[in-house]
Amino acid sequence: MGTTKAISDKNNLTVGSPIKKIILFTIPVLLGALFQQFYGLVDAIIVDRTLGQTAFSSVGITGSLSFLVLGFAQGTTAGFSVVASQYFGAKEMDKVRKSIATSFLLCVILTVILTALMAVFTRPLLQLLNTPEKYFENSYAYISTIFYGMGATILYNIAAYILRALGDSKTPLYFLVVACVLNIGMDLLFIIVFKMGIAGAGWATVLSQLLAGIACLVYMFIKYPVIRLKKEDWKTSFRFCMKHLNIGIPMGFQFSIIAIGIMIQQAAINSLGDDVVTAYTAASRIDNLFVQGYGALGTTMATFCGQNLGAKQYDRMKRGVRDATILGVCITVVIATVISIFGESMTYWFISTATKEQAQLCQKYLIYQAMFYLLLMAIYVYRNSLQGMNYSSITVVAGILELVMRCLAAFVLVQLWGFVGICLSNPVAWVGADIILLPAYFFAIRKFKKKQLVEVTATK
Repeated sequence: MGTTKAISDKNNLTVGSPIKKIILFTIPVLLGALFQQFYGLVDAIIVDRTLGQTAFSSVGITGSLSFLVLGFAQGTTAGFSVVASQYFGAKEMDKVRKSIATSFLLCVILTVILTALMAVFTRPLLQLLNTPEKYFENSYAYISTIFYGMGATILYNIAAYILRALGDSKTPLYFLVVACVLNIGMDLLFIIVFKMGIAGAGWATVLSQLLAGIACLVYMFIKYPVIRLKKEDWKTSFRFCMKHLNIGIPMGFQFSIIAIGIMIQQAAINSLGDDVVTAYTAASRIDNLFVQGYGALGTTMATFCGQNLGAKQYDRMKRGVRDATILGVCITVVIATVISIFGESMTYWFISTATKEQAQLCQKYLIYQAMFYLLLMAIYVYRNSLQGMNYSSITVVAGILELVMRCLAAFVLVQLWGFVGICLSNPVAWVGADIILLPAYFFAIRKFKKKQLVEVTATK
């Protein structure tokens, strides 16, 4: 019992100042996300410097396909951990352990299914993306390596998300930093020394994430004895599995729905020529780097709302979402300022041989995104808060509308305005998601307020 209290005292998001708890939890998540992005960035930079611009663009082209598959896995594992966070908030540690065991079992099944599917469909999907012939084989070599090793990514994700569900957002960061350093060394070893080409960058990423996942897992059970799994914890039920899948699958599909839209966008980009493909590859890398702040804030809000839902702290959920929104606005101002000043010069971080035209296209794309980042911030804060409140299904509806809007933009705006249409396709999609998520959040909050009144009345 003392260990349970020790975990609660240190990591409990149901007590203390919401904004302080949110900031302290978000910072390690953000740093971890940045280092995770750093995996891809290091791959891209080393590939550009050692294998050339064609190889660099080949890696960039796989981004949307990678997001389709690994995003689904990431969203699903995040959903599994929401269940653990709810039981943790309710201080039901026996159910926390059972949730962890069930999550592991479901992750094994998820890994087998996704790996088998991508062994068959990777090449056809790259063809569907209109991947130019000169990039195709390199793109396939890189992304197929990542997919064959996706079990390592899923292992790290579930271990990291469970630790965060317990309120520990620092430990996943520490192990990811070490893994990132190893990734750099293995990139150079596999590409330069072993002459493995672009596949070497993929294997370096897989092995680094595997080490980070194993380290998180070992640490978790050593540091927190109260969650060490017992034999009876593995005896799950169909109903308990469905509780996890009902949150995890919608969260996973939401990522994949977004990714499908981005794939359609990538197909449109591939038809606009080499300069646009190269500029967009660099711009998307920079854009992904900046929006990690929103992703980290969203991860925090899923855990924050999950724990407080379990503790029946409904008013605190509302205060937390309000504080997170204010924090998101501040983050947006900082990002927009940095992009407006340094956007063009950042192109050369990733493409040492970029032309002036490519750098200007990259800057244009980034400025258009920054102008509408508040819409994206709202998506992350309200979508993840709703997921923590057990409203995952409505986020799928928002994702579908986001997909429809992005597809319309890719088909219509690109035909009308070319590259500017590409620049506007994301903001148009964000509007589609927000018009679902914001009303859904206020509906949920009103429902919880009524529920709280009933509970208070019943206790009198």
